[in-house]
Amino acid sequence: MKRVELGHSGIEVTELGYGCMMFGAKLEREAAFEQLDAYLERGGNLLDTANIYGRRKIDGTGRAGRSEEIIGAWLKERGCRDRVVLASKVGFAYPGISYGTSARQIREECEKSLQRLQTDYLDLYYLHTDDENTPLEETLCTMDALVREGKVRAIGTSNFSAWRLERARQLCQANHWTQICCIQQRYSYLRPKQDAVFPGQKYVVEDLREYVRDTGITLLAYCPLLKGAYVNPEKSFMAQYVGADAKARLAALDQVARETGYSKVQIVYYWLMHQDPAAIPLVTTTNMAQFEEAMGTLKIQLSKEQLDFLSAAGDGSLDGAMK
Repeated sequence: MKRVELGHSGIEVTELGYGCMMFGAKLEREAAFEQLDAYLERGGNLLDTANIYGRRKIDGTGRAGRSEEIIGAWLKERGCRDRVVLASKVGFAYPGISYGTSARQIREECEKSLQRLQTDYLDLYYLHTDDENTPLEETLCTMDALVREGKVRAIGTSNFSAWRLERARQLCQANHWTQICCIQQRYSYLRPKQDAVFPGQKYVVEDLREYVRDTGITLLAYCPLLKGAYVNPEKSFMAQYVGADAKARLAALDQVARETGYSKVQIVYYWLMHQDPAAIPLVTTTNMAQFEEAMGTLKIQLSKEQLDFLSAAGDGSLDGAMK
């Protein structure tokens, strides 16, 4: 699997990351271990989790931090800590923990994550949300201190706007703090409707694409498959995606899938990986069939014409067929 550098951090990650959000929610130890083993065997190295993951179990018995516990047990049992890039996050609330990225909360949550993951450092630590109630200076200074103490190697953000990301860059530069190397944002082939709102989340918009392209910050895509709505007839697209633009893009996706024989899942991942700037999709699967389909993305190839056709769909520049 190809590797790319996270910003200018010196840390290299594989072109497909593995999202561990479902560990403890839909996947317990045995099933999670199976997928982690398979991902490592395929050459993958980026494991993405958060302090809150595991809390949304279907029967209501989920527990925040369970995802980290499962990963920690796997790392200990397999003895492979040096083969993975381990990423976690802080900022969102869960039972017993309030929302925010204050100095105290960052430090407390980092220690809890390290304990659950059974490691003494995180390769990448994200601000999971932009806490505008805490001075950005306080947040960034604390994250930098964790880097200097050896508890964190690199810093990322999630659900930030481009202008706040630039403000963070300026503060880091002025104070000689560790610069942010990446941003993780809601990003898929379908585009949300103009001015769509996702509570607590931000999606990729053009000014962010331009910003990361200009600064060299790496872009990672969460929820790339829109919770399976591309392929599962029992799942509907969120209202924020429904409209004429989505209809045109789904038609284009269907056409390319028919012509190539590739699955829509693989085409969506491939499209994200071949944008400018390229994104690293976070693959989240709940069974091995889904995992194998996702990994199959690495074997497919779309032409520039096909990629351009997909990208232009919904822009009013197509007559409904590739030339």
